[in-house]
Amino acid sequence: MAKTAFIFPGQGAQYSGMGKALAVSSPAAAAVFDKGEQLRPGIRELCFHGTEEELRQTRNAQPCLFLTELAAARALEEAGFQAAAAAGFSLGELSAVCAAGLLPLERALPLVLLRGELMEKAAAAQPAFMAAVLRLENERVEELAAGFRAVYPVNYNCPGQLTVSGAKEEEDDFLRAVREAGGRAVPLKVSGGFHSPFMRSAAEAFSSLLSEESFAALQYPIYSNLTGRRYDSSPQELLSAQICSPVRWESIIRQMLASGIDTFVELGPGSTLSGMVQRIDRTVRTLHVEDAESLRSTVSALR
Repeated sequence: MAKTAFIFPGQGAQYSGMGKALAVSSPAAAAVFDKGEQLRPGIRELCFHGTEEELRQTRNAQPCLFLTELAAARALEEAGFQAAAAAGFSLGELSAVCAAGLLPLERALPLVLLRGELMEKAAAAQPAFMAAVLRLENERVEELAAGFRAVYPVNYNCPGQLTVSGAKEEEDDFLRAVREAGGRAVPLKVSGGFHSPFMRSAAEAFSSLLSEESFAALQYPIYSNLTGRRYDSSPQELLSAQICSPVRWESIIRQMLASGIDTFVELGPGSTLSGMVQRIDRTVRTLHVEDAESLRSTVSALR
């Protein structure tokens, strides 16, 4: 019997039309979008028909991704499959928190909406870039970043891939340093320097919001971006501090593998996380659910 983890992607995976086919084919997925529409009128239209420009904005991308990811999880559960554990990348950690029962949708979505607004505001205050650095060891990327005033390693994705955030004025020099070191840097289409000190104001404000929340018991373990391990302390601290701290994705996956997870189902747009998992361990099985077709194929593979 497979031991399955649900994994939820972060900002950047969004696209116009995400979730629409799921909502048509799965009553459980449709119910997620119905509830989202009640809480934030217009969000269903934004998910299903929003423009690329609209969905690139952090305040729109995050809630749309959250609803689509949760809809995919509920559709898979509706088909009879439950997670043994879960994790989400950045924004996806909020999807994992909701899917695992720490917060209900009607309390989680307003928090996601505010998180997106806070991060967009922080990004506007400090022009920044993000770039995925490939073909270099993590330690070498850390050394390169340390030579700059405000460039920070932020997303430890998988072997040979570490993302940095940095001040916009240092972008060209940093990219050149990576090339000279034998690596390749791919600039990301994002609006801010996420998971870095540039986001400290957003993290502090989000922590204050979370201090007013009460959290239920977990239905299954979830893993923290901040620590790379299972939740073992306050969700308030873990969910707020991750906004301005590195994402320990490779550590999360290795911890899950050590616990016996052998199947990873990516829930939501795209399959970026599945590719990272395969780079970490090519012997595990990766599946994904983002529309009716992928739901059918994943259900068939899990049976």
